[in-house]
Amino acid sequence: MVRLNKYLADCGVASRRKCDALIAAGKVAVNGAVEQRLGTKVESGADVVKFDNKVVKPVGRHEYILLHKPKDVITTAVDERGRKTVLDLVRSRARLFPVGRLDRDTTGALLLTNDGELAHLLMHPRFNVAKTYEVHLNSELQPGDVVRLEAGIELDEGTTSETTVQFPAPQDRSFVVITIHQGWNRQIRRMFEKLGHSIVRLKRVGYAFLDLRGLNRGQWRPLTNPEVQRLKGLNHANQ
Repeated sequence: MVRLNKYLADCGVASRRKCDALIAAGKVAVNGAVEQRLGTKVESGADVVKFDNKVVKPVGRHEYILLHKPKDVITTAVDERGRKTVLDLVRSRARLFPVGRLDRDTTGALLLTNDGELAHLLMHPRFNVAKTYEVHLNSELQPGDVVRLEAGIELDEGTTSETTVQFPAPQDRSFVVITIHQGWNRQIRRMFEKLGHSIVRLKRVGYAFLDLRGLNRGQWRPLTNPEVQRLKGLNHANQ
């Protein structure tokens, strides 16, 4: 017996956290009845679980893809307004979903998978997965701004954690490379807004140890087995 959110994650529906939201929204049925209790347990092979009125079963093979997301593409599996999504760019028969989000105007590194357990680990705040961004601002960052960024910016969710700030071109302080270890909604944009700066362009150039080398915008590649194993090992390294 396993918890319903883990069963759904094993079926490639979404991460466990997202599956909790789907259960609460009434999109999941167990043995013909809508189930909205988050602690429900099911048995594979004995209970019939449906998501959006379709029977789901644990996937036999996991897929892991790194995408260089272009601008104006939505980070979701399906868009109600018919806009292009990240899954429209990837050729796969698997039910993939994005690990975390990049907003519509943000480009860069995005993981797609049907491994809900790994997605849960990567998105959990406990494991502090590093995310690195190139940021082009409308004004130059001042020394005091760097101090505040590294000390932590107060946002609605709390104070931002460990942050590293670099200037690839020291003479241009409107171009910043920043590494964070959280994944709050629009976090980078809100951090700089707190300092009075607006972002002109935002690109995620690194996720954990992965980067975009060899991938132009809109291109993707499957992760290698060593890369997958290294990602799975992040939870042990950060415990």
